Amino acid sequence: MKFSDPHKIVKRRHITEKATTLENLKNAESNPSLRRCLNPKYVFIVDPKANKQQIKEAVEEIYREKNVKVRAVNTVNVKSKPTRRVRSRGKTHGKKSAFKKAIVTLEPKDTLE
Repeated sequence: MKFSDPHKIVKRRHITEKATTLENLKNAESNPSLRRCLNPKYVFIVDPKANKQQIKEAVEEIYREKNVKVRAVNTVNVKSKPTRRVRSRGKTHGKKSAFKKAIVTLEPKDTLE
């Protein structure tokens, strides 16, 4: 599928506790095995139809002014999850939307901050 705008491929950053831990691995000094993680990693929510090459090109295009180079892209399809809320007049059932996230590894000197 052909995308004209890189913002249609990369929708937004995914900020969670685990994603923040991945970003901060490059600064870890406490553990010798973590000190080897020199490459910063960032997590993005992406279009489910986008492939790794398109994600790589889109991230480099969006952050062109920072001159970032993407080393690797790993993708994960997150399935939808059922939800259940109890309201005053009965139970409502639904589900969370499925999405695709990409873990983007940059070169050691690059950063998005």
